Formats: sequence, C-alpha cells, structure tokens
Amino acid sequence: MSDLEKDPAEVIGTGECDGPALELLEAREVVLGRTTKVRRLLPNKNRRMVGAWCFVDHYGPDDLTQRVDPYDAPGERGMLVPPHPHTSLQTVSWLFEGEIEHRDSVGSHALVRPGELNIMTAGNGIAHSEVSTPDAPPMLHGAQLWVALPDSVRTTTPPAFNAYADLPRLELDGAYGTVMIGTVAGVTSPAPAYTPLVGADVTIDAGRTLTLPLTPSNEYAVLVVDGALSVGDLTPGFGELVYLGASRDSIELVASDNGVRFLLLGGEPFEEELVMWWNFIGRTHEEIVAARDAWQGAIEAGGNDRFGMVPGYDGAPLPAPPLPSATLRPRPRAR
Repeated sequence: MSDLEKDPAEVIGTGECDGPALELLEAREVVLGRTTKVRRLLPNKNRRMVGAWCFVDHYGPDDLTQRVDPYDAPGERGMLVPPHPHTSLQTVSWLFEGEIEHRDSVGSHALVRPGELNIMTAGNGIAHSEVSTPDAPPMLHGAQLWVALPDSVRTTTPPAFNAYADLPRLELDGAYGTVMIGTVAGVTSPAPAYTPLVGADVTIDAGRTLTLPLTPSNEYAVLVVDGALSVGDLTPGFGELVYLGASRDSIELVASDNGVRFLLLGGEPFEEELVMWWNFIGRTHEEIVAARDAWQGAIEAGGNDRFGMVPGYDGAPLPAPPLPSATLRPRPRAR
C-alpha cells in the first residue's frame, strides 16, 4: 500500500525501548488513492516504530456497495492504489474481509484474501499496485503494514513476493488465532523475517481473560480490529493501538462481553537510524532523493534498472510528490 499524502512528513526512527509500558496511540485519517480511507496508527507522533514495524494502516470494514468516493468520482469501487515504489522494506498485507488484487514489477499477480499472508520484499526497489476487482466481495476490512529491513540486507536482498495460505493456528485457553510471522506461544510462522519479528491475529472469547506469553527482549503493541479489551487501566476499542513496551514475559488481556479480535505486533527494538518519506525508507536525505529520482526516471522511461513497471495494470503509475525544501534529518523513534 502506498503513502499517498500530498505532503508526506519525514519520519526517522531511532532510540531505545525502556521497558514495560501502556500507551494508547491515536490514529489519524488518511485517504489512499481515490477510494479508500485508512486509520494510520504508525508512524505516530509519540511513537514511530514497534520492533521493525514502522507503518500500520487499518481500514474498513467498508461496504463497497455503499461506498461514497472521498473525491466524488463516480464508478470507482473499493481499493484503487496505482503502481507506486518501495525501498528497504517489506509490505505485509492482512485481510479480515474482502479481496484485493496485487500486481508487482517482478511479475507477481495474486489475490489477497482473509487469513492469507502476503509479504512483498522491496530490497533496493520494487513497484506494485493494489485494487479491488469488479467481482470482489462487498465488504473490505484489513491492515497494511511495513517492516523496515536492516542495513545488512536492505539493498542486497532481491525484490520478491511471497504468499502463505496455510499459516499455523494458535490455540490458547479461551482464545485462538493465526500466527502471521514470528513465534507466539511456541507456534512459529514460515514467513520470512530479517529481524526478530512477531505478528498474530488473535480472538479472545467473550468475557474471557487471556494471559498471553511474550518474549521479554521484544517490544509489543495490540491493535483492536473488532470488539474491545482491557489491558491494565486501558480499554482500547475498535481501531485503537496500545503500545505495551518490552521486558514482559506475559500480558493479561480481558475481552469485552462481546469478545475481541486484535493484531499482536512486536519484535526486537530496531536500533538503526532510518529515514521514512513517502514510500521510501533510507538512511540519509541523499538516499531518499536518489530513490525519488529513480522512480520518476522509471515513469518517464517505462522502467529502469532500479524500478520496473507493473505488468497487467491498466493505468498510469503514481508520480512522487515534491521533496520538502529542508534536508531530512533525524528524529527520535519515540517522543
């Protein structure tokens, strides 16, 4: 998924995780493409990363048959994000309802469906599109996440796309779910990760309490996608993200009377400085400028050595927005 803000903020994450925390992170609304509004939870003004997770968008549930286009353009239905570039990251697509068609510049073509993990590794450069097909189911609800790649692999790992339709199931007392990536309660996903990383889709039955085992060296957060839960003194509801910090071997989560479904996100704190602007991740201002120039050149030339075009997509790619007038400089990973 693309960051389509017309004036995207520079974001740089560095710093340490100090231990256990309970911090409610407030979402902001962003319009993607011409048809989709999302709640952006990371990067956040108070905290920009959780482990290597550096970008979290939560969207829907939207009834596509009743969709009102935010730009009042008739005839468009569902998600419509034209080809756009990425560098030095992995995109992680996870749906709760609906279907999205993915195409990318390495020739991948896949339908993203609920319960199936799709990971695209950008390496030094990739482009992709995400759209709802005309016969997509009427409801759309999902999350799009980015994972920052460490310096050791971020420019040398070939761009790639991987899909996992048969992920391991998590069965706990009063709760169940799917391990998307990493290990939770001894259950491990086959999905690739380049730093210690955790992602899981968990449901707790109505009124039940789950003592969820954690890894103390990881920091964690939970994103509520249905229902509500209690954690400490906080009671996050739909679309809210709670940062849990690190140095915990478990966390007690209490479901509301209607139950709760949430994404568990975590990983070892990411120690490298990184610059995040538009759809690019780098380490310096100059890297971002070079990536933008390469993408604009690819649009003009129909592809180049860094960014290819997306075969099968009927339409123009997204041009990059203008760079800010100031040099992109470091900010802390947490305020």
